[in-house]
Amino acid sequence: MFFGDLKVRLKLVVLHNFFFAVLTIAVYFTLIPIIKDRIEGARKREAHLVTQLFAEDRPLPTLAVIDLYDYKEGTANSLAIPFDVREWLHQHPGQIFGDAVKDDFLYRKVPANGMFRRLRVPHAYYQNAVSLARYALFGVLGIIYVLAVLLLELVIMPLYVYRPLRLMLDADWATHVGDRENEYIDGRYIRKDEIGQIMASRNKTIGELRAHEDDLIRKNLLLEEAKRKIESQDRLASLGLLSASVAHELNTPLAVLHGSVEKLMETVEGANQQQRLKRMLRVTERIRQISEGLVDFARGRKDEMTRVVLAPVIGEAWTLVAFDDKATLVSFINRCDPAINVQGNSGRLVQVFVNLLRNALDAVQSGGEILVEGRTQGEWTVVTVADNGPGIPPEVLPNIFEAFITSRLDSRGTGLGLAVAEGIVHQHGGKIEASNRPGGGAILTVELPNGIDHSH
Repeated sequence: MFFGDLKVRLKLVVLHNFFFAVLTIAVYFTLIPIIKDRIEGARKREAHLVTQLFAEDRPLPTLAVIDLYDYKEGTANSLAIPFDVREWLHQHPGQIFGDAVKDDFLYRKVPANGMFRRLRVPHAYYQNAVSLARYALFGVLGIIYVLAVLLLELVIMPLYVYRPLRLMLDADWATHVGDRENEYIDGRYIRKDEIGQIMASRNKTIGELRAHEDDLIRKNLLLEEAKRKIESQDRLASLGLLSASVAHELNTPLAVLHGSVEKLMETVEGANQQQRLKRMLRVTERIRQISEGLVDFARGRKDEMTRVVLAPVIGEAWTLVAFDDKATLVSFINRCDPAINVQGNSGRLVQVFVNLLRNALDAVQSGGEILVEGRTQGEWTVVTVADNGPGIPPEVLPNIFEAFITSRLDSRGTGLGLAVAEGIVHQHGGKIEASNRPGGGAILTVELPNGIDHSH
């Protein structure tokens, strides 16, 4: 249907124009007959009154409106009385010729003086009154119609119908194109009428839809992360089997090498030779610790927990890291409070700080600085390892502790060091975090439960 396909504004324009047109016609044809009846009644009453007054032999009245009646007295010629009317008046002196309701003029001959009188009946006045009433009513209804249409189209409809519809259409378009900032209708324009209820309901529906959509996105991200972790776990399982096999193959020749070096130390003299052999012993011990670390990463083992003073642990970890020639080119500062201690395994904690210091050493340039600080905060001991290197790339930072994550491009980075460190810290009931320093460089924070001091 053509009308059904029109836009809302055109439909309303057609409807209220039709309504006012029908209303105007109804009022017009209702009032005009009433007005005509009233005027016709007044005309007949006046005609009877005029007839009665005209029949009396009084002098001509001197009313201000007497000109309306053209009331005159004189001879038949001066009054232009038709011949047949004269003859009738001569035969019927004192009587009135004419009907005031139908005729335009009344005539009468006065018996006392033999003069003639003529009176115009104002039928035209009443006819004009009806015409004026028609024009006035039509004009008033037209003005009311125009003012009503202007009020509707310029104030009421734009404010309460067209603007709400436009807001909903704009919001729907924003939803269609994915513009989340503009898909909600401003609450200032939502009223308590039916349109306002629809707008509020739409806002609520969009909110629930977006919440559901965000929840689905979050779940998809969690699913992707879970898939990635499962893949990582598969690789870790394979690494566990490989590391156990490698450790088994390395332990025997490593033990032989370690024993041989000890024998050489008993037979070789000279300070330089002894120093080299000691370094060889420490290297073989480092290899053994690396081998054990790989095995422990693949299968977590429970170590005996005792009270461990952290400052010596950090010093030992730096001694192991300092085998790298680069260590002589950087500044290492250990500001860990010698009094603080934690409940843990000394060897495992050394492994944690070896990995953290190794990463810091790889990050800094020659002349760089590595700073370790330790303090007590309530029931926790907080140790920070900070460097003034380039920092951790933003894309790596969220997953820095996952296995096989590395930002280094050389052969040194396996991506396991921080993952191993995180696993050991968690075994100690603590947590580890990574961030970038405001002035440049990275900072890794380890929080461990305080140790129990048995000396008191």
